[in-house]
Formats: sequence, structure tokens, C-alpha cells
Amino acid sequence: MNLPQVLVTGGATRIGAEIAKAFAAQGWHVIIHYRSSSAEADALAATLPSAETVACDLTDDDAAAHMVDKLAARLTNWRCLINSASIFLYDDATKLDPDTNREAMQVNALSPARMAQGFLSQGKADGPRCVVNVTDMKIENPNPDFFSYTMSKHALAATIPMLAMNAAKDTRVYGIAPGAILASHDQSEDETEVSHRLNLLERKTGADEVAEAALFLAGGSLKSGSTLFIDSGQHLLSQDRDVIYLARDGQTHKGAAQ
Repeated sequence: MNLPQVLVTGGATRIGAEIAKAFAAQGWHVIIHYRSSSAEADALAATLPSAETVACDLTDDDAAAHMVDKLAARLTNWRCLINSASIFLYDDATKLDPDTNREAMQVNALSPARMAQGFLSQGKADGPRCVVNVTDMKIENPNPDFFSYTMSKHALAATIPMLAMNAAKDTRVYGIAPGAILASHDQSEDETEVSHRLNLLERKTGADEVAEAALFLAGGSLKSGSTLFIDSGQHLLSQDRDVIYLARDGQTHKGAAQ
């Protein structure tokens, strides 16, 4: 049986790993991309019914495009590309750090765009194909923190409708915009209990919810170019800092609705 195949970038850890496990549980063959997490990728692949791993440094967009070329040449039922890999380094709107900005734009925007283009033009599948770009709720509720990261996610979000307009009729291009999901940056797990509830529903959003959204989109039943916000309504607020710092400053209110 020719299983549907999915490439999950950044699939060895964190949200990417949850997405990989969700697809595997639904009978997909999962290609787990990693940059440096080879042990984690191998360990995860060993637990899944059908999986393999592939290494690529997405700071090199030529290498990223070449990885897609090689996969497209041998995969016969490549149904979905999920651009989940991301870097999340701090700088702010008072003065961006050029090195941080270049790396963020490369990994979070340029390489995913080139991979999406390669997949859409070369991928072969028995049924409809789709790209899912993982952005961030900051595309609707921005703040000055993590300036280069947020800039890169806005750039990635801009590719979604443009690629959708140019895609073939049997392909879809989607976005998933998560809110605060897992402990990140220098945040402790305890701090997430406060900061990750700074949303309209005052609840923590689970990584499993992002994975379920990715599975839904892979079915191709939503209009191409659409983005799903998986953030318990955080994108509907107006927060003047990242929730990490709102919680540390004792600001436990959610923020004004936009």
C-alpha cells in the first residue's frame, strides 16, 4: 500500500514532533526533518509505524531547496509539506540585531518559501497536495519583542495567499498561526502557567491542537490561502509585550480586545 507521505520540518522536537506523531497515527509515512537533533529524530522515528529522517540546515536555502528536489524525485505519494521549523531569538523594535534578523528571515521565511515552491512544482501524489506554513498569532497581535522573529513570520504569512493564487487546482496552501503553546526562550514551565493563559479563553493551548489543525488542513477541505489561528483567541487581543514579559511584570490581564 502506498501510504500518503508528509515532510515535517523541525519534526524531531516540540510542536513539529507532535505534528509528526499525529500524522503517523492516522496512517501517514512521516519524513522527520532536523538540523542538529539527530538523536531525537531517530528516537521519534523508531516509535512511529512508518517514518524516516532527513537532515538539512535551513540557514542555507539552496540546501533546503535541494532537499525538496531529492525527496520529490523518489517519493510517489507526497501529499503534504509542513513548514514547522523555526528559530526564536530575541531582539526588539528599538534596534534589531542584523545577525539575528538574517537567520530568522532565512530559516523562518526564505527557506520555507523555496521548499513550498519546489514541492508544489515537483511533488507527485495520488490525491490533492497541500503546503502548511506554521506562522504565529503575532501576525495579528504584534508587539515589539522578538522583532526579527515576528518580522520573519509576517513574511512567511505573506507567502500563503500568493502561493495559493498560483498553485494548481489540485493543491492547497494554508497557514497555522499558533499562540503561546510550549515553554520557550528562557521561560520556565512554571511561568507558562500564567503567561500562556493570557488569551480570551484564559486557557493553555495544547500542541496537540496544532497537530489536529494540521491534519484537518491536510484533507484539503478549507479554501486555499486560509490560515487557522490556534491560540484560544490571543490574536484578537492587543498586548504591548510578549506574554513572557507581561507575566513577569505581573500583568496578568489578557489585554484589550482589538
